[in-house]
Amino acid sequence: MPRISIVVPVYKVQGYLRECLDSVLSQSYGDFELIAVDDLSPDGSGAILDEYAARDLRVIAVHQEKNGGIGNARNTGVARAKGEYLLFLDSDDTLVPGALEAIVERIDATGRPDMVLYDYARTFWWNGERRNRDADLFAEPGPDVFTIAERPELLDLFTVVWNKAYRREFYLEGGFSFPEGFYEDAVVVYESLFTAASISLLDRVCVHYRQRRQGNALRTPSREHFAVFATYERLFRFIEERPELHRWRAFMFEHMIDHYLFILSRPDRVPPNARAEFFGKAAAHYRRYLPAGFEVPEGIQGAKFHAVGRGSYRAFQGLKLVNSGYVKGRAKARKTKNKVGKRAYATYYQLQRQRPIDENLAVYAAYWYRLPSCNPLAVYEKAKELAPNVHGVWVVKKSLEDQVPEGIDYVVANTPRYWEVMARAKYFVNNVNFPDRVIKRPGQVYLQTHHGTPLKRMGIDQQRYPAAAKGMSFRKLLERADRWDFSVSSNQHTTEEWERVYPCAFESVNSGYPRNDVYYRAGADDVAAIREKLGIEPGKTAVLYAPTVRDYQAGFIPRLDLAKVAQELGPDVVLLVRTHYFYGADPQLARLEDEGALIDVSAYPVVEELNLAADALITDYSSIMFDYANLDRPIITYADDWDVYVKSRGVTFDLLSGKPGETPGVIATDEDELIEVFRSGSWRGAEATALRAAFRERFCQWDDGNAAERVVRRVLLGKEMAPEPVAGRTPAPAPGEEAASGLRLVPGDDPDKLLAG
Repeated sequence: MPRISIVVPVYKVQGYLRECLDSVLSQSYGDFELIAVDDLSPDGSGAILDEYAARDLRVIAVHQEKNGGIGNARNTGVARAKGEYLLFLDSDDTLVPGALEAIVERIDATGRPDMVLYDYARTFWWNGERRNRDADLFAEPGPDVFTIAERPELLDLFTVVWNKAYRREFYLEGGFSFPEGFYEDAVVVYESLFTAASISLLDRVCVHYRQRRQGNALRTPSREHFAVFATYERLFRFIEERPELHRWRAFMFEHMIDHYLFILSRPDRVPPNARAEFFGKAAAHYRRYLPAGFEVPEGIQGAKFHAVGRGSYRAFQGLKLVNSGYVKGRAKARKTKNKVGKRAYATYYQLQRQRPIDENLAVYAAYWYRLPSCNPLAVYEKAKELAPNVHGVWVVKKSLEDQVPEGIDYVVANTPRYWEVMARAKYFVNNVNFPDRVIKRPGQVYLQTHHGTPLKRMGIDQQRYPAAAKGMSFRKLLERADRWDFSVSSNQHTTEEWERVYPCAFESVNSGYPRNDVYYRAGADDVAAIREKLGIEPGKTAVLYAPTVRDYQAGFIPRLDLAKVAQELGPDVVLLVRTHYFYGADPQLARLEDEGALIDVSAYPVVEELNLAADALITDYSSIMFDYANLDRPIITYADDWDVYVKSRGVTFDLLSGKPGETPGVIATDEDELIEVFRSGSWRGAEATALRAAFRERFCQWDDGNAAERVVRRVLLGKEMAPEPVAGRTPAPAPGEEAASGLRLVPGDDPDKLLAG
């Protein structure tokens, strides 16, 4: 029997779940079981639980057949628990290092009490941390073991179950259980505190309580908040049935009315059209549960009590400063409105925003108003086919106006027509963010397509890396991300990362990347035509070298002696070099191209065509590797500065680990190793092929040639379209594929078996 059972209810937390589970599994104290209950979560949370359960026997993944809410999930977990003590942990929170060891030590030091209360700290997206405001209560002198009657001030602590350890026998004998709906913690917290014969305190932060910017159900206006009435009805029934608990009537009454007033004071709780009804039910409870001799609080709070007692909603509304939070919220809204008004970007733009939204107009942009490309272009092309009534307009820079392909309607940024379409378009599609001056109107729909799979740290994770965070306002970054309604993802790894590092309220569209559709739709003739356009002679092996940008250095600094590499690879290899789009034209590359040493494709407008033309890819940490993996062609990782890159930018997994699913093929850390990789043939050998297959399985899981259709159907047509199975995909043929040596994975092959030989 484990000493500790930790119950974790799980629902729509795929962006935070791994951090939660890792915080438990990495504890210094290991005698526990972790019962994670998937409450029929519609995202990837259930699969994450199964993954963890498969590799750690302490994890028990339970999958509910229907969604029953957090209370029901906790009850299910308790029923499966076998530990001496029960702990609850929410799936977006974490245990701090050493927490379990400290809790168990306190349990043993105080004679196995019914309950141990420990402290927590709120954590914020900007890496801020603030300990519980009532933390001093844990340090106050008093007996090591007590009842709540001896320390009644502890009843004013935050009413949650996840900062308490319950002796399971006491919990079961007490018949405690969570009700359905909101405010479920209060029932178990108060029933257990009132009846525990022995309670102990641990003056230590054991839980990090994540303060989510958005996505907290309690901060969403709905009638679900009416569940609070059933909570207090149950608590008063519990007290009335036990004469020894009658002493707590006055406390519970005051706490109940305070709670009702707090809910009424917050604009993000009860909807405006239901507030009078909520007040009426609160007044009914006031009359029903008012204890004899109750003394109403003094001041403004007492005036509110009197208003509720009289059932006068008008009097309640008329009180000055009814709720400081509401007043502050209104002041903040006025301040924001004034700020926007002062900006007054353009009178014309303001006037256009007063006109109706054009339901059949979409604005497209890519890479800060560069030419049409990437995921937005793929969505644009598919929308013309599936939603021809929606007219697409591209935004481009003035300097690129003469390069826009024929047949594409476009506007130049900051022109009158630009402000008109930005004011009136129904849909916005971009792979980066639109400028702050663009104000999203109610009713407009923003599709964020992104432009890569995150190996490097993104979003708020960059705060820990000075080279990446330099000059960036993360608050403004999140305000821009708040505009997203939909976020496109190419794989589960990316979905989890986006939801965690951009803590906003968007919906993830697990479609695959639309720009990668071409890899499953192009044929041999298409590949040959692209190679001819690039000047690659028939029979030559084309190797694309595409390094990423370095945050810690300025400008393009070649990490290879390109002339040497090109010469050593021999006359049958053509080296294509593409610098990151952040860099301008490089004179050295131009010189080497003039000398015939390589082909500089940095300015080539379509990256997808470069990938189709290449027999192999050399890259470092660029997201191009994830796209290229769709083609099932060799990928060589050239990482001469891995340690520096990890420290300056941070990574989401160990690209150089050599593990299936992390490393896409062979690795070279200097020029000589890179040259030897090609001379030996290992770049396309059996081990590299198997690694590539595992990498492709993990990071190309939804790419199959239909991603753009899925996106258009979901966003523009309001329909769902599930990804096809991976086994049903066939990528574009490689140049001269029939002559290539090495293995090629076919559906059904096991990458691990190939690696094992």
